[in-house]
Amino acid sequence: MQEFFGRFLSGAWRDDPAGMKILYSLAVIAVLALTRLALHRFVWKKTGEAQTRYLALKISANAIAGIGLIALSLIWIRDFRQVGTYLGLLSAGIAIALKELISDVAGWVFILARRPFVTGDRVQIGELSGDVVDIRVFQFTVLEIGNWVKADQSTGRVVHVPNGAVFTQTLANYTRGFEYIWNEVTVTVTFESDWKKAKAILLSVAEARSANREGEAQERIREASKRYFIVYSNLTPTVYTKIEESGVSLTARYLCLPRKRRDTENAINEDILEAFSREPGIDFAYPTRRIVPERQ
Repeated sequence: MQEFFGRFLSGAWRDDPAGMKILYSLAVIAVLALTRLALHRFVWKKTGEAQTRYLALKISANAIAGIGLIALSLIWIRDFRQVGTYLGLLSAGIAIALKELISDVAGWVFILARRPFVTGDRVQIGELSGDVVDIRVFQFTVLEIGNWVKADQSTGRVVHVPNGAVFTQTLANYTRGFEYIWNEVTVTVTFESDWKKAKAILLSVAEARSANREGEAQERIREASKRYFIVYSNLTPTVYTKIEESGVSLTARYLCLPRKRRDTENAINEDILEAFSREPGIDFAYPTRRIVPERQ
């Protein structure tokens, strides 16, 4: 260390190729660090939107990292042909040893190029569902929903998923394309109830809670049909009837936003409870046992 500082103070490093490379490398790192800091301050002053800030800072960080890698390579590698030969000899070993990392980087490139999801989208990959909160070179991060919490509510856990999973796991996007999902609410009334009236009440409640969605949903379908083969002939709520062991099952099917699923379901259930309470001829069914005495 003393020898290094002695050579540096005496100026002998100017005749040392390694010393010059170190100096140039430090200069590149310092310039890039200052550039990143300036970009951060510029973006922070120009916009107050969290998503815009995140995307701008993420893009600038990746761009600066790429520029730095190229600049340092130009400083330390004098003959790229030698590097090509070296990489050719070690390519097989690297492919085996870093298979998962290479897959993750390839997944990252796929995510950026094909955009199966972006930050803020709600996705399901394999058995994991959640909102994408970060995308990096080797992994993306999801704020988990579901699991032990019902109706797509957040669990509060942050889950890191390797980018290579996009090649091996089934990926579903709640918010891309159509942007709406179909949800169902089921109630069962007794056989003695006026099931036709109950069905009409259930339909009117579902229509009241999703009436403002139909026009917007039609527009979303037209936009989505430009990219995907999505065809829906009917977007209005529907009620289906089914005979069960304990009564007549009525299922309302309606459109809702992915993040409003539990809210709309809660509102519809409360409306049904209030409406049925005013109808003496309608009773909810539940598993019962009837004992019929034998005739003498």
